[in-house]
Amino acid sequence: MADLSDDELLAELGVAVEAPKARTYTPREERIIAGFEDIMRFRDEHGRAPLHGEDRDIFERLYAVRLDRLRELDEALELLTPMDKHGLLARAVAESTSEPVDDDELLAELGVEPEAADDIRVLKHVQSTEERRAAEEIANREKCPDFANFEKLFEQVQAELDRGERSTRPFELKAEIRPGALFIVGGQIAYVVEMGDIYTTAHGRSDAKLRVIFDNGTQSSMLMRSLQRALNKDAAGRRILDPEAGPLFSGETEAGDEASGTIYVLRSHSDHPMVSKHRDLVHKIGVTNMEVQKRIAGARLQPTFLMADVEIVAEYHLFNINRTKLERLIHRVFGAAQIDVTVRDRFNNPITPREWFLVPLDAIDEAVARLKDGSITRYRYEPNEARLVERD
Repeated sequence: MADLSDDELLAELGVAVEAPKARTYTPREERIIAGFEDIMRFRDEHGRAPLHGEDRDIFERLYAVRLDRLRELDEALELLTPMDKHGLLARAVAESTSEPVDDDELLAELGVEPEAADDIRVLKHVQSTEERRAAEEIANREKCPDFANFEKLFEQVQAELDRGERSTRPFELKAEIRPGALFIVGGQIAYVVEMGDIYTTAHGRSDAKLRVIFDNGTQSSMLMRSLQRALNKDAAGRRILDPEAGPLFSGETEAGDEASGTIYVLRSHSDHPMVSKHRDLVHKIGVTNMEVQKRIAGARLQPTFLMADVEIVAEYHLFNINRTKLERLIHRVFGAAQIDVTVRDRFNNPITPREWFLVPLDAIDEAVARLKDGSITRYRYEPNEARLVERD
């Protein structure tokens, strides 16, 4: 008689075998695991742990910062050690001669806006020397001796904002900081009056000395990177646009244009019945300031990509535009064609992504063309006719 396992013997005796309960994780634990899986994939692909350094890829730098944070968290060590097949958590932190870079700054370069306070990407940490200096430069101001020369300007800007002649956008690029630029930071309007010559620091970063005047009659002499940090960390920090901001979207660059990102259209390789049946019509439409290839890296592990690989169908490059507002506008135009597909993430949680639409590519092409000429707000997508139609 063949040897029977303990479970088989119990079954022969009529004893019910209780299946072991699957481990459940909190949302925070799921994010910690997902973040560590990214690091392990990097180790599998490159044969080493991610390293710090200005010459490293932005993702490698992000993973290196994340790994450092995980090594410091007792809850992460307890949770991740059983899956740490490479011993990454036990290794000494690699030495680096480069300037310390916190994960907020790396995420800003990646175009990621942290939302959850307990997200592993934005673990609480002690402020760096540079962060403290930036905060001090914003907070420690002096009375502006020639404020009378600028008072009328602030009154005019505020009036134009009130009348809707000026608008604001989230701060995105360091290039937006220049003489004459206006921002909202710390609840006050800030005007960049002077900007010294741009120089390169010992760590290979560009910087410049600024004179910034605030609408409360104070001024500050600060570094460009300090103002950049303050704007990035201020949830209400904004860039104030000129009264004549130009068209919503431009497909061609002109002198002085600043790249904002890319509209991308993806097709899924998912075997979900709805997707496989209409594969040539099911498209994800999104907006990003990253390279699209990097944006879709690891798509098969992300619910937003239906837990499957994707292919890039089309890309449209943006200039001088608010990506978030544009994405909302596109999704509103195609709202009637949004599909309701639910997938299970790696933790078996049901997720329903909201950026997938049953719409032909030529309708998306037309929508982008109407973005260029500003007529898109007069149109909506009609699923029964599979085309854009004018709103009633």
